[in-house]
Amino acid sequence: MDLSRADFSLLLSLEALLAERNVSRAAMRLGLSQPALSAQLARLREMFGDPLLVATARGMVPTARAESLQSPLHDLLERLRGLVVEQVPFDPATATNTFRIAASDFVHRALMLPAKLAAEAPHVRLALLRLDAQRAWQELETGEVDLLIASERLTPKGARARKLFDEHLVFVQRRGHPRGTGELNLETFCALDHVLVSPEGGGFLGVADEMLAALGRTRRVVASLPSFLLVPSMIAGTDMVAMLPECVALLFQGQGQMDVFPPPFEMPVFTMYASWHQRRQLDPAHVWLRERVRAAVPDAKQCEEEGRLFATAP
Repeated sequence: MDLSRADFSLLLSLEALLAERNVSRAAMRLGLSQPALSAQLARLREMFGDPLLVATARGMVPTARAESLQSPLHDLLERLRGLVVEQVPFDPATATNTFRIAASDFVHRALMLPAKLAAEAPHVRLALLRLDAQRAWQELETGEVDLLIASERLTPKGARARKLFDEHLVFVQRRGHPRGTGELNLETFCALDHVLVSPEGGGFLGVADEMLAALGRTRRVVASLPSFLLVPSMIAGTDMVAMLPECVALLFQGQGQMDVFPPPFEMPVFTMYASWHQRRQLDPAHVWLRERVRAAVPDAKQCEEEGRLFATAP
């Protein structure tokens, strides 16, 4: 390859194409028309002497050469961006950044970031994404996600992380449930029909089941949902019950939709962390985002900052 004749802006297009694996989505990400990006893909194929992306029944699939390029290309472009970013202060009033934040739906609902950032950063856009535990590190590494908010168990090794708040699960039932509002005992808990939230989809066992198993008990899980925020509508008008993160349960309790009780057995506390890739550590825009996320944590959940580096990345 003759580098003196190479158009380095094409590398930005290649990065987007490898991340999206779809010409239309990559074009939207870059602010280009689809024909313009298709023409750039043709030039990239000529530049590298490789098809790079091949159309299949499942969509665009990268070649082996393209897969080998993705990580080093992204690292190189991030370093080049860093040369510019470190010279330009971040002004939220005029910034037009798009930040991508991955978390469970209850975290997005608890933080309410779009509403809290709108006045200070009117032109900044937030993409609130579903947490994908299987691809968490890859998404931070490739830049598909700028910030990940998850429990310590799901925080990728190798990521920079800051503790946000501690959380635990509580028992919820609809208002007017025939059980009444008295103290909940273990016998009643196990006899009720439960709804379980399984963010990965389709699961019927959770932390509560592990704790019950240690006591030699089980409960009846009759439905599995992919979202915490679906629970109120699912149990409304029924006798089903559920376990929810306290911040969500108290929200719906305040709206008069459900009653909240401590479970009749000890439940572990889980700590929520914001995590990011090391290369974002000094990025002024990312520093601003992290500070705003920390400030958005409800007062009752506010924790002292704890920045640390997890173990070596996989």
